[in-house]
Amino acid sequence: MILFSSDRFIEHETPNGHPEQAARGQVMSEVSRKWRETGGAVESPRRATREELARVHSGDYIDQIAETAGRRFRLDADTYTSADSYDIALHAAGAAVGTVEHSLGRGGAAMAFVRPPGHHAERDRAMGFCLFNSVAVAAAAARAAGCERVAVIDYDVHHGNGTQWMFYDDPGVLYASLHQFPFYPGTGSVTDTGRGVGTGFTLNVPLEAGAGDADYDLAMREVVIPVVRAFGPHLILLSAGYDAHAEDPLGGMKLSTAGYATMTAHVQQLADTCCEGRLAAVTEGGYDLTVLEECLSLTVKQFARGTPVFGSEIVGDTDRASRVIPAVQRALEPQWPMVFG
Repeated sequence: MILFSSDRFIEHETPNGHPEQAARGQVMSEVSRKWRETGGAVESPRRATREELARVHSGDYIDQIAETAGRRFRLDADTYTSADSYDIALHAAGAAVGTVEHSLGRGGAAMAFVRPPGHHAERDRAMGFCLFNSVAVAAAAARAAGCERVAVIDYDVHHGNGTQWMFYDDPGVLYASLHQFPFYPGTGSVTDTGRGVGTGFTLNVPLEAGAGDADYDLAMREVVIPVVRAFGPHLILLSAGYDAHAEDPLGGMKLSTAGYATMTAHVQQLADTCCEGRLAAVTEGGYDLTVLEECLSLTVKQFARGTPVFGSEIVGDTDRASRVIPAVQRALEPQWPMVFG
């Protein structure tokens, strides 16, 4: 297990009161420091290259973000740059690529602690606090390195619209998201399953507000895990957003820290089963600082220990998951008859 982290991520500044605040970067740096002190491997990220960015972003968009260097700029209602944000966003994408390079080259798990987050950034549009779509840059890097099939699993409370659209017609990248719905950014319905030859390779589990540990566990077991196994990825990427936690100020979900541990364990088990443990995680949201520290520490330690052994399903209310799972299965059945037929 290797962790990519840098104090530079503290330097991306947002207006006072903005939830994607510099204090999130301070939490990441503190967790990284503690990990290093226990003997854990921590590596400073490099900048992503223009070639790496251009696999998922347009040249004009890359130039637009580059032109914000050295100044504060408002890109949309809640997405901002400060003097160093362009360079920091390059390092965030580079950190994500670094996790892929590590997992493919050495095997096992890697994680990147980065900000700003990335999964809302589209090919030519910044939004939702995001500048470059780091996990998408990483997935495209894996494909360029020879991975025929890459799975991206996203458990951030918000749907990763940018990641979805970037690979919407690509059968080589399976995008699976569990998210609050309806909610920002408004995408991620059951019927968003892909386009053309990519149909069936986008999997959305839109959960009502209030979904908790048992709902997420059931959705993983009944939908995400079977499809990912059938897809057979050579690498799994995790968009690790911790804003579905019950204490998060932005989301309306009820995941606990232990629930996040179970979700991460599911992803670890999939990586062990499908791709010899090749797993790369990149941080997304998570805006309660105490919860963020807990979940980051837990994920790093869990990755280092290897796949946990876990047994029966989580006991609890699964009404929200049960209401949507049949619709997800019906939407995907034409492309995955061996799973849902």
